[in-house]
Amino acid sequence: MKKLIRVTTVPSSLRSLLKGQHRFMSNHFEVIGVSGDGDALQDVRQNEGIKTHVVEMTRTITPLKDLKATYQLYKFFKKERPFIVHTHTPKAGTLGMLAAKLAKVPHRLHTIAGLPLLEATGKKRVLLDNVEKFTYSCATKILPNSCGLEKIIIDNNYTKPEKLLVIGNGSSNGIDTKHYDASLISEEKKEKLKQELGIGENDLVFIFIGRIVKDKGINELIQAFNRLSKKQHNIKLILVGYKENLLDPLLPETETLITENKQILSVGLQKDIRPYVAISHVLTFPSYREGFPNVVLQCSCMELPCIVSNINGCNEVIEDHVNGLIIPVKNETELEKAMQFMIDFPDKRIAMKQNTRSRIIKRYEQKFVWNELLHYYNSLS
Repeated sequence: MKKLIRVTTVPSSLRSLLKGQHRFMSNHFEVIGVSGDGDALQDVRQNEGIKTHVVEMTRTITPLKDLKATYQLYKFFKKERPFIVHTHTPKAGTLGMLAAKLAKVPHRLHTIAGLPLLEATGKKRVLLDNVEKFTYSCATKILPNSCGLEKIIIDNNYTKPEKLLVIGNGSSNGIDTKHYDASLISEEKKEKLKQELGIGENDLVFIFIGRIVKDKGINELIQAFNRLSKKQHNIKLILVGYKENLLDPLLPETETLITENKQILSVGLQKDIRPYVAISHVLTFPSYREGFPNVVLQCSCMELPCIVSNINGCNEVIEDHVNGLIIPVKNETELEKAMQFMIDFPDKRIAMKQNTRSRIIKRYEQKFVWNELLHYYNSLS
């Protein structure tokens, strides 16, 4: 059986971004997962039934550590002699593609699931642009996980169009539509959670799920919601996710509002987001940049209309006024208007809800995405 090595920078990406895919692919390849160490890597071994290997990588620019990790990857690839090395996440992509090229791995694939560098400026942007081009030059194929991302890559001249391929309709892993089903959450469980969070029977609940960072539009979201909450006392905002204060901190005034506004419910990172989605009415996702947003897929699949930024990925899942609302990026005023619209027009919000789940099942069902990727793997010789 040919070997397939999947590489991510941190183990939680290997566990969550590609959940179920490793086990599926192991019916066709000998699959090995590579990332930094942690409990999540043990979960991958147990849940996916594949071998794993530890190579510590950082998420920031650390030349000596990066050199060491590249050498360790190179040695591992030389020993294992894989047919395919497939990398995800920026640092794993750069180091993994270079190491795989040096080790003469025949097929070197890198999935692009977002471009953090798009928010960088000046010398840092120039450096990151060059790193991106270098990564693509070491790969044999680049797999953007949305059509919008493919266009951004071409517009920035990172590589030639013929080197790019979007799998299926986009998304790195599709969505398990049987898992993300609102009917699986009992009324009893929902009521219990609402009581715990202090959500009233007539409250309209907005939810955000993701990293609680600037790049996800949290500063704008908190300001917009804070103004709304002064006029509307029967609304709540649930924040699900963790902060990254070192990499991408929020403004101090945003932190203050999250703490002081009693209508904002910050619940931290949750292993199972479904109960929180099931007690909500609208996803608010004003992100600055995405590859292909899993959260929008998950919430749509659980019948939530979504307010999203007009960015790649988001505007491929959401059609304005059909299954959600699309707003300009970094526009606090338009975000507030969109949230007000969801409050003022419940009939239109409910009409959008009717167009959510069915669209996801049709275009992004997990098995469809997996089979499309497998089809590509099998086309390689």
